[in-house]
Order: sequence, then structure tokens, then C-alpha cells
Amino acid sequence: MSAAVRPYLAPPTNGIVRGACPHDCPDTCAMLVTVENGRATRVAGDPDHPFTQGFLCAKVNRYLERTYHADRLTQPMKRVGPKGSGKFAPVTWDEALDEIAARLGAIVRGPHGGQAILPYSYAGTMGLVQAESMDRRFFHTLGASKLDRTICSTAGMEGMRMTVGANMGADGEGASQSDLILLWGTNTLTSNPHFWPFVLEARAKGAPVIAIDPIRTRTAEQCDEWIGIRPGTDAALALAMMHVMFAEGLADEDYIARYTLGADQLRARVAEWTPERASTITGIPAERIARLGRQYGTAKAAFLRANYGLQRHYGGGMAMRTIACLPAVAGHWRRPGGGVQLSTSFGFRYNTAALQRADLSPPVRTINMIRLGDALTLPDAGVGGPPVQALVVYNSNPAAVAPDLGAVRRGLAREDLFTVVLEHFMTDTADWADIVLPATTQLEHWDVHFAYGHYQSTLNRPSIAPVGQAKPNSEIFRLLAARMGLTDPCFQDDDITLIRQALDTPHERMQGVTFERLLERGWVRLNVPRPFLPYAEGNFPTPSGKCEFYSERLAALGMDPLPTYTPPKELPETAPELAKRFPLVLISSPRHKFLNSTFVNIRSLRGDAQPECVLHEQDAAARGITDGMAVVVHNDRGHFRALARVGTGVRPGVAWAPSVFWTKLAPDGHNANDTTSQGETDLGRGAVFYDNLVDVQPAD
Repeated sequence: MSAAVRPYLAPPTNGIVRGACPHDCPDTCAMLVTVENGRATRVAGDPDHPFTQGFLCAKVNRYLERTYHADRLTQPMKRVGPKGSGKFAPVTWDEALDEIAARLGAIVRGPHGGQAILPYSYAGTMGLVQAESMDRRFFHTLGASKLDRTICSTAGMEGMRMTVGANMGADGEGASQSDLILLWGTNTLTSNPHFWPFVLEARAKGAPVIAIDPIRTRTAEQCDEWIGIRPGTDAALALAMMHVMFAEGLADEDYIARYTLGADQLRARVAEWTPERASTITGIPAERIARLGRQYGTAKAAFLRANYGLQRHYGGGMAMRTIACLPAVAGHWRRPGGGVQLSTSFGFRYNTAALQRADLSPPVRTINMIRLGDALTLPDAGVGGPPVQALVVYNSNPAAVAPDLGAVRRGLAREDLFTVVLEHFMTDTADWADIVLPATTQLEHWDVHFAYGHYQSTLNRPSIAPVGQAKPNSEIFRLLAARMGLTDPCFQDDDITLIRQALDTPHERMQGVTFERLLERGWVRLNVPRPFLPYAEGNFPTPSGKCEFYSERLAALGMDPLPTYTPPKELPETAPELAKRFPLVLISSPRHKFLNSTFVNIRSLRGDAQPECVLHEQDAAARGITDGMAVVVHNDRGHFRALARVGTGVRPGVAWAPSVFWTKLAPDGHNANDTTSQGETDLGRGAVFYDNLVDVQPAD
């Protein structure tokens, strides 16, 4: 270890401090923060980290601008204008905490009890301490409603769980040994850039790199081939690929016999799925589907990197389940560089039960976060149970990122709703708050992180003192617990104690991941080989111990126990009457320099950019739309204004609106989520952001 990088227990005046990128990204980079005279002056990727490899993404490279931004919240604020006006006045911490404690206490003692309080949080930070420790203890003790955190990944997670047993896949570090790489529904250069060097290493050895995506993303542009699939039809393509492998003798019969369940039923199912049938659904020529099946079946170690975009429609869980069957059919799990990766998250077995203390909670309802609009506007008919009287938001910006924003805004505008927001900036959501509390950034607090793109555990140490009066989330909830008279000893645990509790686990993969080792090095690989081949010899964490082509658990849920194609609810063939009015499928995946709604207010990243809508030239011509024209994207749920970009970068019938703009920074105060629905996926009750029919017309 460099003499300049020392295991500080408190922020240093000068030196280099090890940390972790906190954001919702598979890469969970190890960071080095340079501190001079108590001020952070540089952030960099750790060159020794096997996945970070010394660089940070375009967004996190600007982290100092975010930390020291002129608009940073540095003191508690209380609303003094109408709801949504953004008019606030500073108050002391004592005044803010006293009011919050009094208002929440009155609700707890009222006729509906603690269930009338709803915490709302997601992945503004992925750290276990600041995202799911003291906050959960606080709300559990109050008896608050629980939040089902489904907005991103639960459909795909359930699809993986029903097939391979857990959301744990191939090791990205092994991809360099692959002889075929499929980037399926993932814009790697934007949302997983540290995987790209492994892709390039495999390509240099001769591996073809193929992107399967409705959009010709910046990643697809760099691949050897782009296969433009219709949105939401991925399962049909996977079924046809398996048809080809079985029909042409390309399946690994030994692996199937040893380590899978339901192979005969799967053969019968995919026999129906000829490339010609799949072509009519996916829009991909039958010959190309057949050739892709052969490429995958003849490869020795194909790496299939899927991402969460492909599961954000009604049939998303089944889509991921069907794709997850492919490496077992071909036997690619056997060798380094083979398999499928949606996530590595299940590899990390922190003691989250000790952190969250769910045992403190009485039986209460659970509200799905994607139905926040219903929860705030239709409390009885919408989600069941008592009306939501208080909303506490942290690590999220629902007034920009939640679906069906019109309903969300109507709920936030309720005069009888008491809203508290913990934030770094006055976001769209903070504008609707009654009290806003200044939270610390990653450079100002302790935390410990898992990853969902690699197998390194990472520690974050504070490198600077909190800016202004900002406090860590963990400390804010400790203070609120004290104000409300919550006396359980768990509220006395400091952040280092919480980290030690998270690491207090007997699981074999966590052996050697200790606070002392993390403090010394900053990151520690889980106790797994390199590369990690989790299913080379079976050992699937399913009830049968095998890859379950046939799932008894799905059958028990009344669902098809075999892989199948479950179409989106909003496609021309599934909703023909709706499609007559709204014939385009809208995809609103992230902009390259935004991370959901984070970084949108950083001018060096946003520049002069405005919301955009990318259309195929055929669709644009049919509507009289030219490149650069102002357009309105709309459906019955809502609308937003954007600049048209016209070309061949999307399939015909698809509109792409890179997101997520803060509505307050958008030209008409709306964004793509004004058009999305509160519908749920087939598995996991996840969000259906891309199951969304719209039309686009000139703004005037």
C-alpha cells in the first residue's frame, strides 16, 4: 500500500482516502479521493481494483462539482410558500427535528397508527449503512408501512430466481476468456462501462461482440453487429435460439442431463418456436435468428450480459427467465467466459437482518413503490389500508423518477400530507416537501457496498467533513429516534458498528471480508475463485439443485412452469385499439451523462441539453417531423416536450427519449414518466416503464 494511502478513521487534512462510488451502477467503483487542507481536490478510480482499473465514468468524474455545488443544501429548510412552489426558509436542526417528531408522533398516536407513515427510498446511494440500516430500524419501530422497492430490478431478479435459483451470474472478469459476447438489452458504455475492457480483450482474441437492442446505442455502434429487436420480444428470440440448438444437435446433452430439470418439456416447448415464428414477433429476419442460435450453440464459452431494461414490461420476469435458460442448454456455465450475468448481487451475503431489524416491526401493510401515485391519491381503492398521512423521502426523487407522474404530483400537492425529504439539492421532490434536511454525500460519511457487476466488497471512508450542516442519513434517523423517545439500544449503534454488524456473517463467500481488511485496502474480493464459475458443476440454489427449465414454484403461482413468451400489454398486437391512437413504443432509458435523475443539475454534464426524442426516419416522415423540431410525446396518461432527433438509430415503431430530466429543468415541466404507467410485471411486481404506447407530433 502506498505510504500516501493510509487507513484513516477520521477525515484527514491531507492525503488520499479510499472510498466507493455510491451510485446505482453494476460497477461499484473503488475511488481514491485526494484531500488538501481538508478539501477534496480530486477523485480517481483505483488502478489496483480488478474491475475499476483506474478510471471513473464521465458522471462520477464530476463528483467534486456535485459535492461543492453552489446549490448544495447545507442547512434544514421549512416550506414558507404553497406546496410545489419551492419556497423555503432556513431553520435550525432542533426546530426541524422537533416539528418532524411532533408530526410523526401525532400520526402514530392517531386512529391509523404508524401505517399512515410511508418511507420512500431507493438507490440514491447503494451503501448498506446510508440506505438500509438506521432508517429501517426507525420506521420498523414506528410501525410504519413497508415499501416494496420494485422500481428497477425485481422482475429480472425473480426470473433468475425461478431458473437458476438466485440473482447471481457469471463473473464479468471472466468475460475476457469468452469466444462470443452477447450484450442483450444493455448499453454497456453508459450503464456498465468497466465491463467494456473485458469485452475488448475478448474481441482482440477473436470473439464476436453482438448487441441485441431496439436502439442503436453508443454501445451498439461499437459492436461488431447490432440486432434491432422489437421492444419486449426478447423471450421469443431466446426460445427460437433454443429451438435451433436442439434441432441441430448443438445442445450440451451431458450438462443438461446432469444439471437441469425439465429438459424434455423444454424440448417440446421450443419445438414450436421456429425462427420463422419468432421473426414475426421480434422483427428480426428468420435467417439471422437461426444463425444466432448456431453461433451461440457452437461457441465454447459465450458470455451473455443482460441488463434490466429488457425486463421493464409486463412479461419482463418471464423474458429474463427464458434468456437465463440459454447457457444451461449450451453448457456455457462449464467454462470461464461462459454463462449469463444479470447481476452478481446474491453473491454478497451481508447480515442485512442485523442492519434492518425487521423484528422490531409489528405486522403492517406493504406498498409497492411504483404505485406511489395510487397510494397518495387513492388510499383505499389504490393500495389498501389507511390513507398515507406522512411521506419521508430519502435516496430518491419520486417526483421525477416514479411512473405516472401526474398522479404522483396530485398526491404530493395534498395539503394534509406531511412530507419530509432528505437531500443534497432542491430536487423536484424537495420542492413539494414541508421540511427538507441536508444529507451528506459519499465523501462525507462511512458506508460499505456490495456490487451487482463484480464480486468485490468495498468500504467507503469519509474523506472530508460534512459540508455546512449536512448529516448522514444514519445520523438523521438516530436523532429522530431520540426525539421520538425510541429507546431500543440499536439506535445507539454508530456507523462503524453498523458496518461491523453487516460483516458479521458465517456465510462462506463472506469469509475474509472483514472491517480491518477493508480499512487497510478499501476493497476485498469475496471468498470465491477467479474467475468465479458458480454453476460449472450444477449446484444451483434452486429447490432441486438444478437449473429449472420446469419450475414447480411457477406452477404453484398459476403461471406457465416452462419458459414462454409473455408479450407486453402495450404493443400494437396486444392493444390494437390503443395502438391506433398511440402507435409508437416509448423507451426512456438513461442518458449517457445522467444516472436516473442524479447529476441532472450538474451544468458541466447537462450542458445546454434538453429532453430529446429519437425517431426512425420513416416514423418522422409520416408525422411531418424533421430533425431538431420541437415535438410533444403523449398518451392518455400525460405528455412531455422534447427535441426530435431523426435517423436510423432506433427500429421503426420505436421512440427513444433518453431520461430522466428533472421536470423543473424541462421546457414544459414534464418528463417521460408523465406517460408511463403504474402497471406491474408478471413476476416481482416490477415497473413497466417500457410497456408504453405513445404518439409524437410537432409541438405547434
